[in-house]
Amino acid sequence: MSAPAPHPLAIVDAEPLPRQEEVLTEAALAFVAELHRRFTPRRDELLARRAERRAEIARTSTLDFLPETAAVRADDSWRVAPAPEALNDRRVEITGPTDRKMTVNALNSGAKVWLADFEDASAPTWENVVLGQLNLINAYTRTIDFTDPVSGKSYALRPDGELATVVTRPRGWHLNERHLTDADGTRVPGALVDFGLYFFHNAQRLLDLGKGPYFYLPKTESHLEARLWNDVFVFAQDYAGIPQGTVRATVLIETITAAYEMEEILYELRDHASGLNAGRWDYLFSIVKNFRDGGEKFVLPDRNAVTMTAPFMRAYTELLVRTCHKRGAHAIGGMAAFIPSRRDPEVNKVAFEKVRADKDREANDGFDGSWVAHPDLVPIAMESFDRVLGDRPHQKDRLREDVDVHAADLLAIDSLEATPTYAGLVNAVQVGIRYIEAWLRGLGAVAIFNLMEDAATAEISRSQIWQWINAGVVLDNGEPVTAELARRVAAEELSNIRGELGEEAFAAGHWQQAHDLLLTVALDEDYADFLTLPAYEQLQG
Repeated sequence: MSAPAPHPLAIVDAEPLPRQEEVLTEAALAFVAELHRRFTPRRDELLARRAERRAEIARTSTLDFLPETAAVRADDSWRVAPAPEALNDRRVEITGPTDRKMTVNALNSGAKVWLADFEDASAPTWENVVLGQLNLINAYTRTIDFTDPVSGKSYALRPDGELATVVTRPRGWHLNERHLTDADGTRVPGALVDFGLYFFHNAQRLLDLGKGPYFYLPKTESHLEARLWNDVFVFAQDYAGIPQGTVRATVLIETITAAYEMEEILYELRDHASGLNAGRWDYLFSIVKNFRDGGEKFVLPDRNAVTMTAPFMRAYTELLVRTCHKRGAHAIGGMAAFIPSRRDPEVNKVAFEKVRADKDREANDGFDGSWVAHPDLVPIAMESFDRVLGDRPHQKDRLREDVDVHAADLLAIDSLEATPTYAGLVNAVQVGIRYIEAWLRGLGAVAIFNLMEDAATAEISRSQIWQWINAGVVLDNGEPVTAELARRVAAEELSNIRGELGEEAFAAGHWQQAHDLLLTVALDEDYADFLTLPAYEQLQG
């Protein structure tokens, strides 16, 4: 490890945390400071480029594969680096935040991979940011356990060979860490904080365990953003004195612009690339965000009516599988977000069949693995992929050369027959308020109506309200969607929650604040790029 210079970072507006000195060491902060010095200016340029591209989409209402990178797509000779043994079999991945209980349970879940999430499933309180890192350090040193203060039940790690491989997801490029600033008072990008602390403390430790520092990269919008990550990885590995290619990254293709640059993204990361992942809520949110003024043809129906079998979603997922396998990368499918009920076996039976059908489809389409949100879903997903893969770790040999996706196919939103409904509007308001309230209490992964919801949920919910109002949508009951209607539905939901919880519990929460924030980002004429940006300024801790 290079000898660090004294770090110029300041921790601001943060109460001291127990054992934070184990994470926020001088050497670790010096590394984060160097990442910030070298790479934040380029991050800023790329955020500005996002705005320019969005303005171009507003002008043209279309997207296409990039002519300037046609040679990369046409060159059949290049492949990503072979997968390390610990990431070769990814047939089931479980996702969740890095709190102590989740850390133990996810590692023990039987899944091949745990996506340890500092992004959409984690509200970025300073406690979650710092103690989440501590929990991962403790997991690798096997000094972590957990006792539930209510039930008294204790949780401890299984033997190393039975634990899931960790793939850590840092925050997206857009979100800064307000508690960590440089000498000029400039906030450090949350992505560099999360990556930097995790890499610094665990890279060599993971190598000693026969694994490595593996990452999921969220909210990527272009191959230039992937190039920036690659340069971060190259620098970090040199700084730590570990071999190039030790870091591996899986990129979430969860923006519509990235869907047109899948091959280029893999190419930029090729020495560090592991695969691509196909999400749903953030992908739909990105479509609304980018084509929000594109008129009726881009109006999405209720979010739950847009399944992965919708023609434009199927084009996206099939292109992803073909692209990954053509380049030797893993194709990872979407989330099964159902949370089993301990009280209603009939609800579970119906939901489990839907999960099974979804995972069967992914495995049969050529995906090498998929996500679940709850340990009870691991066996169901495992069964679907075991049936197709057998003893093979993946199915990259299925090149899917039958897939022929054109640029227009990815934007064929109007191929859907479903239309917006009043029930869909109510659901968007209900889930939006309930999720934001929990987020403001520091919870990023929340069970709502038997589904595990994260920040992408709130984004698609508020985006659909915004889109329906601004597109002049008329619902199935004949009622036009207006700001007044959204306010009325939100007021009714707030009243229902008050009745559900009682006055004391309602007053103890952040319900009015969540209601107001949802309406702000759903009704403002100027569409906020990310709900989490204004929400973060209201987040305590």
